[in-house]
Amino acid sequence: MNKRALIRAAIIEDEYPAARLLHKMLHELRPEWEIILLPGNIDESVQWFNENPHPDILFLDIQLADGISFLFIERAQPESMIVFTTAYDQYAIRAFTVNSIDYLLKPIHVERLTEAIKKFERLTAGYSKEFNKQMDLNELMQALTTQEEKKYRTRFLISGNRKFYTIQVADIAYFYSEEKITFAVTRDRKSHIIDYPLNKLEEQLDPQLFFRANRQMILSASSIQHIEPYFNGKVIVQVNPPYKESIQISREKINALKIWLDS
Repeated sequence: MNKRALIRAAIIEDEYPAARLLHKMLHELRPEWEIILLPGNIDESVQWFNENPHPDILFLDIQLADGISFLFIERAQPESMIVFTTAYDQYAIRAFTVNSIDYLLKPIHVERLTEAIKKFERLTAGYSKEFNKQMDLNELMQALTTQEEKKYRTRFLISGNRKFYTIQVADIAYFYSEEKITFAVTRDRKSHIIDYPLNKLEEQLDPQLFFRANRQMILSASSIQHIEPYFNGKVIVQVNPPYKESIQISREKINALKIWLDS
């Protein structure tokens, strides 16, 4: 029998679209798992844990509707392995990653989710209960509460011919990478060279406003004009100002794109 068939996973996330998307991604990656969506608040989730067997793995948002998730951990004492989901940047997270098996930065990418699942599967050799008993909750809560909420970039300093100038992030329609150079295209159809790769930009931009379409592009929501079906389940996004090539979105990212546009 496949050992995965017995796995129970739970999601505690106060934003329903994010919870629904994570549920769908988990189901696609591990269709044999039993996946439970729990209320996105501390009180109801604690009550559920008090009344039901604990899942094998728990995907836990750090900021819940009624407080910090570590308050939930204190009260519920979950025996589950925990994967945190968070909008905090990597520097804030490093203070407490040793106390969980992994963390997922929002927006969650399927590659990182796969890594977290594989790490869980490597660790399910019988010591998950002991793993979470070793958590220093006071240290975790201190690390979390002393961090400010992530502030996203609002402008860029551009080095032009014989001068420097700034562009506002609000004026940028999209970013693209070409031959290892990153360009920002503003709404007035001008291109500007940015001194950051797309991976770094993705960490600095507000995920409510920008979406990583593929390896070459990051799009702003306001730049998207319409979406057309393509072959193999892909879609093509038309943007304004127009881009010189077709912008393809993979089948795996379509649902994330739709939820992002509808949020």
